[in-house]
Amino acid sequence: MNMQEIRKLLEMFDNSSSVKLKIINENFEISLEKSGAKLPKLQNVNPVSQVPVSNTQVESADTLSIPQATQVPNKTSVNTEVITSPMVGTFYRAPSPDSAPYVNVGDKVKKGQTIAIIEAMKIMNEIEAEFDCKIIDIIPSDAQSVEFSSELFVIEKI
Repeated sequence: MNMQEIRKLLEMFDNSSSVKLKIINENFEISLEKSGAKLPKLQNVNPVSQVPVSNTQVESADTLSIPQATQVPNKTSVNTEVITSPMVGTFYRAPSPDSAPYVNVGDKVKKGQTIAIIEAMKIMNEIEAEFDCKIIDIIPSDAQSVEFSSELFVIEKI
């Protein structure tokens, strides 16, 4: 999908009564969820009905959450998993602003190794790898707020 098709999809989703939408094709995945509040309207966008959706899988559910649209790496490996946030807080990739990040995309980490920090109520909580793995993608940016169960890392078990 290109950006114009994504904008069209967002407008159609915003105007629909659906609260969750997930589209998957060969190497692209997008998930959208609405919260209870009315989302802002996009401007200068044509109706979504013009978006080609052949060879896609669409799922819908009645759940409420923060709207989200991300392009995710191709998850074809059997050992690929997502590490999620165990709490609400602020995600940090490094122990301090002038330090190197704990991990980068492509790094191999050992079980128990710290891969990030989530600050919650002025307490720094280390996020550790639960098994040996390779970092495929880091989803939140540094100093971004995360919710309980927010996706943090796409990893591949080693």
